[in-house]
Amino acid sequence: MEVSLNIPDELLPRLHLHKGKLAQILSLGLREIEAKPSEGFTGLADVLEFLAGLPTPEETLHLRPSSQLQAQIEQLLEKQREQGLNAEEATVWQQYEYVEHLVRKAKLSALQKQQCSCE
Repeated sequence: MEVSLNIPDELLPRLHLHKGKLAQILSLGLREIEAKPSEGFTGLADVLEFLAGLPTPEETLHLRPSSQLQAQIEQLLEKQREQGLNAEEATVWQQYEYVEHLVRKAKLSALQKQQCSCE
């Protein structure tokens, strides 16, 4: 299907760098927009925004994915074990792994801060 879009001028240079990935960009963007709010974090962007807000150590240690995000992760894990992931799914999995790494680092730092303040 052919679609025409009006793109803001400030996005054109960034989009041009990824012109071969437009379908993936749209898919990931739609996934984030369609995420239904629930308890915890519904998507990776939510987690990154939370961390960018410089939460307290206690808030960081209580960070958990929503049941919806956890289900998405488990679906990808199961598919990876059973039949393997396609290119788009592999990219999403890499994003999950990277954000999980950042969350673990944030939690370790929060735990260290908490321990220092208790001494």
